[in-house]
Amino acid sequence: MRHFSRPLLTLCAVATAALLTACAGMLGSKDGLSFFITSSNPGKGGDLGGLAGADKHCQALASAVGAGHRPWRAYLSQQPIGGAPAINARERIGTGPWRNAKGVVIATDVAQLHNDNNLNKATALTEKGETVTGRGDTPNNHDVLTGSQPDGTFIAGDVNSTCRNWTQGSEGAAMVGHHDRIGLNDLAPAKSWNSSHQSRGCSLPELRTTGGAGLYYCFAAK
Repeated sequence: MRHFSRPLLTLCAVATAALLTACAGMLGSKDGLSFFITSSNPGKGGDLGGLAGADKHCQALASAVGAGHRPWRAYLSQQPIGGAPAINARERIGTGPWRNAKGVVIATDVAQLHNDNNLNKATALTEKGETVTGRGDTPNNHDVLTGSQPDGTFIAGDVNSTCRNWTQGSEGAAMVGHHDRIGLNDLAPAKSWNSSHQSRGCSLPELRTTGGAGLYYCFAAK
């Protein structure tokens, strides 16, 4: 029977403990997470506290699962309303690539995100790695707030498509996309992840009757 010295045994024990700790950290960490759908609305429907409030909610949800070391941005556009500058959702989210909570790549860059991306019901997960219900489920929560055109830019004109830049929870409307890529027909808007139709209103009850829960996309900007 071979005997080992106490220093060697101690070294092996320390190395084993470190390895177990590292493995546990890898299994429980969302370090690779860079994209998710919010698991909840902040509570006021389309009133997200503006873009800053929406970003803050993204950051808080990411932090809750161990991914708060990155700067997070909501995929939301802003219209030139009341003197506010126009802001495009596509220019807020960094350069990619973006991965969901299971490590699946959603898109490699901004161009692919707005063309042939890998975003669908199976991949557009929450920060917790959970599936968001869609068309055919109860409840149907496939409407995702974006306020954007298909190319990720703001919607021009007098129509309010952003719940007045995400500050209204009682009136107005918002452009939404379908995270499950399913709608009432096979036309492009029905399958659009970011620009399908206007919501019936900006309150949570109105958003629910349209087919959503006031959820939105969050991207790690770096």
